[in-house]
Amino acid sequence: MNRSKPITWIRASLLAVPVLATQVAFTQLQISTELRPMSAAFAQEGGAKAERETRRTPALRNAIYEKLSEAQVAAEAKDYGTAKAILDELIATSGSKALNSYELANVYNLYAFIQYSKEDYAGALKSYEKVVSQPDIPLAMEINTRFTIAQLYFVQEQWQKGIDALEKWFAMTETPNANAYILLAQGYYQVKDYDKALVNVDKAIAMSKAADKVPKEQWYNLARFLYFEKNDVNNTVAVLEELLKYYPKKEYWVQISHMYGEQDKTSQQLAAMETAYVQNMLDKDNEQVTMAYLYLNADVPYKAAKVMDKGLNNNSIDGKSKNWELAGNAWRQAQELDKAIPAMEEAAAKSDKGELYARLGNIYLDNDQFSKAITAINKGLSRGGVKRPDTARLVLGMAYFNLNEYGKAREAFIAAGKDERSATYAQQWIGYMDSEIERQQALKDEGRALEAELAEAPGLQQAEGESGAAADEETAGDSAADVESADDSAAGEKEQAGQPAAG
Repeated sequence: MNRSKPITWIRASLLAVPVLATQVAFTQLQISTELRPMSAAFAQEGGAKAERETRRTPALRNAIYEKLSEAQVAAEAKDYGTAKAILDELIATSGSKALNSYELANVYNLYAFIQYSKEDYAGALKSYEKVVSQPDIPLAMEINTRFTIAQLYFVQEQWQKGIDALEKWFAMTETPNANAYILLAQGYYQVKDYDKALVNVDKAIAMSKAADKVPKEQWYNLARFLYFEKNDVNNTVAVLEELLKYYPKKEYWVQISHMYGEQDKTSQQLAAMETAYVQNMLDKDNEQVTMAYLYLNADVPYKAAKVMDKGLNNNSIDGKSKNWELAGNAWRQAQELDKAIPAMEEAAAKSDKGELYARLGNIYLDNDQFSKAITAINKGLSRGGVKRPDTARLVLGMAYFNLNEYGKAREAFIAAGKDERSATYAQQWIGYMDSEIERQQALKDEGRALEAELAEAPGLQQAEGESGAAADEETAGDSAADVESADDSAAGEKEQAGQPAAG
């Protein structure tokens, strides 16, 4: 019997969408209103590549700085109307008071802050784009703004634009951190460019390890998803093993158990699932049923039966017919017929087909409960849906035979023999039953003849006394031996006929 059971729900969990890029963008996005008055002619702030150009940045004049500071205070106090009015006034200046590129960049940066605070992300994006379009702004300001632009595109789920903006940022910065690689990886994940997504998430994880830090759980989950999507079983397992090292959660034990199965590592598959089970992590119906199937596949039916018994009795496993059937089969394979019977009774009662009653009858026969076997099999045949009616009728005939109801046994065997798959067994049983009937009849005839002979010679019986009594005892002993021999022969024939299994 194939005891394996597809566990597509585990595959679904492995394909679960990893942490969303939009969520990461929200948590990482930091809008700055910092103002930087520049009196120096050069702004060479850190973070740019060595080959970056030297920029001559215009100064931020004090009068403009004071107005910007006033607008900033209003914005941070959520007085957005006042803040915007100040900025509008600054933008409107012309002539000698017209704003230079650096001053304009600071104005648009503050506009963006106000718009972002009001959840006007499209407006904030436009303002940030105006910041980086200004010539000769400090390189650090451009770098930071480009990163913010990329994040805002991700917030709006404009994945490709976010990727493009982030790639520009990478081209400008010397020291991108692991979070930036993760953000880029999630962008590529969203556009289904899994190869590039993997390159970046693996880079982030490697950077974190190199810094003696534990990579974030979400990073591993993104890598797990990407490898699984590429059908890279070995690397999926490797990522899950890392996850379990740092984050030993139930879902990872369940997932790695499934993946070990994909690698045909059956002992590790069982061990991983069992680790979760003994820690009472498997609280879902399908998880516990999977545990039982794994025990059955490992030829440990007793443990499978215990899992099912516990779950069915505490209602953590659905008490449907199929689950009671699994419990009954496990108990039967464990040679615990007294426990298999009530489980299979539940299964049969909850089923709308007769198949399980036929199997129940088989178990009753194994347990020498012949009358119950007859009742169960007849109920199954009457209900319909028995997969092998011929086999069920063979078992029915055996039960009748063991109750010495030879006429009904013959009817059952004849009916079974109409199916060519059981014809040979049925004929063997009929032949054996006929010989048994003849043997029993011969014993009866012999007994009657002996009684008649003794009745005709009472004097001889009286003369022999104890000798005659001894002869009677010997004769009775021979008859008992013959009956015992017949029982043994019937049992042997029953085995030869191939009593059907319950599974």
